[in-house]
Amino acid sequence: MREYIINSNDAGQRLDKFLTKTLPAMPKSAMYKAIRKKDIKLNAKRCDISDCLKEGDVLRVYIKDDVLGEEKKNEQKSCSFLKACDISSDIVYEDDNIMIINKKCGSVIHPDKTITENTIVDRVKKYLYEKNEYSPQDENSFAPAVCNRLDRNTQGLVIAAKNAAALRAVNEKIRNSTISKHYLCLSASMPPKMSDKAYAYHRKDGTTNKVTIRAKPCEGYKQIITGYTVVKRLTDCNLIDVELFTGRTHQIRAHLAFLGCPIIGDAKYGSKTVNEKFGLRYQALCAYKLIFMPDSEPGLLSYLDSKSFEISDIWFSGIK
Repeated sequence: MREYIINSNDAGQRLDKFLTKTLPAMPKSAMYKAIRKKDIKLNAKRCDISDCLKEGDVLRVYIKDDVLGEEKKNEQKSCSFLKACDISSDIVYEDDNIMIINKKCGSVIHPDKTITENTIVDRVKKYLYEKNEYSPQDENSFAPAVCNRLDRNTQGLVIAAKNAAALRAVNEKIRNSTISKHYLCLSASMPPKMSDKAYAYHRKDGTTNKVTIRAKPCEGYKQIITGYTVVKRLTDCNLIDVELFTGRTHQIRAHLAFLGCPIIGDAKYGSKTVNEKFGLRYQALCAYKLIFMPDSEPGLLSYLDSKSFEISDIWFSGIK
């Protein structure tokens, strides 16, 4: 028998979600069967997969270990994230619920095929652990998480949630599009207009990890909306402010290339000739500003309503 005491970060989620995170090796069919046969009990009573957990609840699982498999065995239990670099100098804002971090070019948020350590998530865990705000041994299902994504070679602001309630709140705001995301980029070519809200259709090829854009609806394509304004015309290029209204993979890079103004330094969607001329190591793209828009109903993060956060130390800002 395994027993779990529900803490504040476990509370508020469905029973089946908690079990899936805590016992990832247990087949879902075995979980549903155990709940049906009363081999999983909540506060010594029969439970249902949709039951919402509350802080202080006691969950007991009466299933053999060979069926359950190992409990979650991610690196947080061994604290291997402590090998990560310090992130304190990259923190733009912090409160009891969230951190806003300036992710530098070349760093990754989550492990990928080539980088498995020293991710932004690792650095956040290390920072909070050393501040005594995160204790992996005391957590059943939660770990600090980064809520929005940026490509490895894109600089910019990312939001990290310090607790489960904040994670749900930020994810909800992202789903509801009440966090406005602005980017700055450089293009050698002018877009079709000085300012526009451009619509197109997007499809990602999972094999090549490359995006295709079409002007009209096509089967398998999803609509994207990208706003842009030419901020300044420089000697050899243009500084463009981009606002994302949808958030698809490589949306800005692929959409601007489709509009005839690819980002300088973008090896995947850009111009080889232009890239060789400027010789940039990364694509000249930075997620420089986040604005927290008010939600229709008050929530955990209402104190951030109408607040904006931005960075000024953009790596390509010296280009004339």
